[in-house]
This record gives sequence, structure tokens and C-alpha cells, in this order.
Amino acid sequence: MSTDSIYKATVKSVTRHFSENGGCIRHLDIGSGSGELVRLLKERFDTQASCLDYTSELMTLPGQVVDVVDLNHAERLPYDDDSFDLITATEVIEHLEHFRKLFREAYRLLREGGLMVVSTPNVININSRFRNLCFGFPDLMGPLPVHQRRKESCAGHISPVSVFYIVHAVNELSFKNVEVNVDRYQRSGMVKMVFLWIPLKFGCMLITRREIRKYKTIDPSNRELVKGLNSLPLLLGRTVIVSALK
Repeated sequence: MSTDSIYKATVKSVTRHFSENGGCIRHLDIGSGSGELVRLLKERFDTQASCLDYTSELMTLPGQVVDVVDLNHAERLPYDDDSFDLITATEVIEHLEHFRKLFREAYRLLREGGLMVVSTPNVININSRFRNLCFGFPDLMGPLPVHQRRKESCAGHISPVSVFYIVHAVNELSFKNVEVNVDRYQRSGMVKMVFLWIPLKFGCMLITRREIRKYKTIDPSNRELVKGLNSLPLLLGRTVIVSALK
């Protein structure tokens, strides 16, 4: 999957919060890969970047140190409390066994007013829902090789995480100013929407009514978030980008 549009959307989220002339930004990039996002942010802001990944062999930025950590086994990241102004994690949480643990660490590491931006494949868009119906797996998720997990590819996607649970997790941690965006719309999803829009809206209405009356799962604290799951951006967006302030 191309990450160009994801990085651009992440930079846009950062730009909404930080001024280009606002002084040095202490940045931690989790799952830094080749360092492309770090490079893009350095071009626009005065950043002091720390990079973390499961290997340093992917890094292509000259002189950039990578702290090698296995996020699925580390209980604590190797940084002090309140160390960063910005933490980014693009296309990381779908590779993790416990994404909420990473969010707790991000909250610990951010200074007051610091920004976290995370992205993950949008497993509730119309293409993903249709694929799940037909194949049993959301988009960009699939049958996992046994004992041959490739962390850098879709064969390492072990945790399809809906945007609902991402926003739920950051709200539980008392993050604020939570924003949900997508990187781009999928044209193939637009075609499916022509045929599925009316059945989708009707089915959603019936299920929502049942959730409220029988299961009591929808209340004022989550009503707008649940409603937004069937908004056009989330039905058509390829990748979800969530930003939040500590």
C-alpha cells in the first residue's frame, strides 16, 4: 500500500496544531521505517526527531539513529515522561497485539499540550465491509501465514482496529480535541455506494434502534461517534488518521 497520501495527511494534521516558526518540536516517530515522515516534517518544521522501530535496517535518512524496540513485548518505551511535543505512529497499530498499551505510553511521553497522530487502514469503509462479507476479512487484512509473519507487510496485520475503538481509547486516556480524518477517497468505493447506500442506511437505522432499546450500548457519550461511522469520509476513506492533544 502506498503511504504517500498517508504521510501528507499526517503532515496536514500536524500543521493544524504547530506553527512553522514555533520553535523546536521534539518528535517521536514510532514505526519510522525509511524515515520518510520524519523527512517531510523536518522540511516544514524545526524538529528534533527520535525514531523507534522493530529494526534499524529500513532507515534511509543519513545519520538518523533508530531505537530498536519490539512493541509487542516492551512494557515501557525507553524515554522519560513528558519528553515529546509530537508523537506519530503511521500504519503501526494494526501490527500490534495491544494497541491501547501504545496509546498509554504515548500519553506518558507527551508533554502537556502535545499532539499524537496515528493512522491505520480504515476497516469500516464500504470496500472493507463488502470484502468482509464476501471473504471474511476486512480490506488490507487477510489470512496470516503461520510462523512466517512479515511485520513490514500486510502479512503482519494482526489487529484490524475500527476508528471507534481508537477514539474510544484516546478518550479514556483523557486526550482532548480528538479529530478523525482520512487520507483519500477510494473510487471503487464510490461505485459500490451507488448500490449499497439505501440498504446501508436502512440497516443502520434498524440496528441502531435495537442497540439503544435492547442492549443499551448507545448513550450520549458515544452517540455522535457511532453516527459518524456511516459518514461519507469513513465509508469512502482508505486510511484513518486520528489526532489528539494531551
